[in-house]
Amino acid sequence: MSEFNYNRDYNTAAYHDSGVSAVVSENSVIKNVYLWMCGALAITGLVAYYVASNPSVQYSLFSNSMVFYGLIIAEFVLVIALTAAINKISALTATLMFLLYSVINGATLSAIFLVYSIGSIATAFFVTAGTFGAMAIYGSITKTDLTKVGNICIMGLIGIIIASLVNIFLKNSHVEMITSIIAVIVFVGLTAYDSQKIKQMLWNAEVNDTTQKLAVLGALTLYLDFINLFLQLLRLFGSRRD
Repeated sequence: MSEFNYNRDYNTAAYHDSGVSAVVSENSVIKNVYLWMCGALAITGLVAYYVASNPSVQYSLFSNSMVFYGLIIAEFVLVIALTAAINKISALTATLMFLLYSVINGATLSAIFLVYSIGSIATAFFVTAGTFGAMAIYGSITKTDLTKVGNICIMGLIGIIIASLVNIFLKNSHVEMITSIIAVIVFVGLTAYDSQKIKQMLWNAEVNDTTQKLAVLGALTLYLDFINLFLQLLRLFGSRRD
């Protein structure tokens, strides 16, 4: 009888230890999502500041429309390629593609230093960081299913894209302001939705190479939410240079 109790207790302890290890591993993967996202944001910021601080690099980038639009196209290609080929590439390759995207995005976003004051950029960044952090935490801890919110935000995003394309020709400042306000709401909602979706996707997944690649995609998704929210807030409240 004592032997039976010993084995039972041993097996229970072993099962408990494996469960704890699984939770630790899952938490580690989810933590990596935010670490990669923050790392990519830091790279983007440093590259943007470097380009804006070097007139010769600025001139090379912005005086040649082929170079600038080539970088824009490269960004789209990288996102599409990373998403489409995620099952065929290694986790390392996926991570490197994500980091390369953050470098190119930093080069193109350096233009904001030419348009807005440093104070406005800093203010918009900290407001974005606070808002993003609050919504990411909410999305991660709430028991409410945010799928409907996410679907509404995705439809709103499609509407914003269409309105922005039309306004290229209209050049209506009121339409631009309304679009930016709606965009802020949309990306706030998407931050919460994406945070919940990423956590649910990774929480029950077996930790392996595929999980790591999905974590990179999750980091890219949150990175894009942050960047777009930042740009819309900057457009709404930023002070332009004289």
